[in-house]
Amino acid sequence: MSDYSDKFQPIVDLTRTIYGEGFIPLHRPVFDGNEKQYLIDCIDSNFVSSVGARVTEFEQRMAAFTGAKYAVATVNGTAALHVGLMLAGVERGDEVLSQALTFIATCNALTYAGAHAVFVDVDRETLGMSPDALRSFLVAHVTRKNGHAFNKQTGRRIAACVPMHTFGLPCRIEAIAALCDEYGIALVEDAAESLGSYVGSRHTGTFGKLATLSFNGNKVITTGGGGMIITDDEDLAKRAKHMTTTAKIPHPYEFVHDMTAYNYRMPNLNAALGCAQMEALPRFLEIKADVARRYGEFFDAEGVTFMRSPAGTTSNYWLNAIVLDSLAERDAFLEYTNAQGVMTRPIWRLMTRLEMYKDCQHDGLENSRWLEDRVVNLPSSVPGGAMGA
Repeated sequence: MSDYSDKFQPIVDLTRTIYGEGFIPLHRPVFDGNEKQYLIDCIDSNFVSSVGARVTEFEQRMAAFTGAKYAVATVNGTAALHVGLMLAGVERGDEVLSQALTFIATCNALTYAGAHAVFVDVDRETLGMSPDALRSFLVAHVTRKNGHAFNKQTGRRIAACVPMHTFGLPCRIEAIAALCDEYGIALVEDAAESLGSYVGSRHTGTFGKLATLSFNGNKVITTGGGGMIITDDEDLAKRAKHMTTTAKIPHPYEFVHDMTAYNYRMPNLNAALGCAQMEALPRFLEIKADVARRYGEFFDAEGVTFMRSPAGTTSNYWLNAIVLDSLAERDAFLEYTNAQGVMTRPIWRLMTRLEMYKDCQHDGLENSRWLEDRVVNLPSSVPGGAMGA
């Protein structure tokens, strides 16, 4: 570690210039608006669970912000993706194309739906699914019958494709969408990390059949725990609400349910937080963009690769990331910074290196493996008080 200390200490100093002294978390929530008042209003109204005006308001605010026609709030992002995959037509025994460089919730959700994961590689520039790798996989391994795609190796139907906008950096979603259309594969965007990210003027999550968002405590905005399904399809939105509210048929007093469904509806208390956070979201995004600018200027001068929003896109910079030279340097960096009270972390371990998904089909994952050894996240919260010089 001593070999790297001269290189790493200036990074620690920079984070302290931005965030101050003491322990610096990776990403903390900020509640400096109407959060407390809206929670009190909920308590006073007695509507604190899955029925309440704030749930509807939060959904409407989210639809308006993203440009989607409909939004359905859920208890968390994993639940949103689980239901979203079922709404997209994924059935037990199907396959879903995704990326191995992702948070485990992506794979867990498709497993809940009874599907098998198949992994294709990512782009080094975006950390998200590579349309080039996707096309290569489709050409080599997929045959089309009756408007559906089938894996020639397994014989299973490939029902959906789930790319992720990693750390808020938009992937090459337009090219991915075109391939999915060509092969008859439903596109479900995992936009859990990309609220406030755009391709041109179009918000991430609006390119496929539907998309899902997350509002966990470490996201750009938080509801404590929560997620959202967004879509332009009215029928899918209605079915999403039905499936996430135990499939109860509306009636003044009878309890009639028409399918096995889920109790995934977001509580009103969480939605109250979300409404207040939405009021602050534009300001949060401006501040996070400035933090990313400061990181970028510093790392440019140091000759270290800072992950910037790809050309033609706007990132929310949920988690800022750098690419180090080797696994050894990465491990030394993590040890040094965390020992100094500056929380940093590596990118996720590849899904194919986890026991549950080690036998999943993949394309070699060359870029994913390279990035796994080198990418680390830096503190990325909205700073409190002055930003510094």
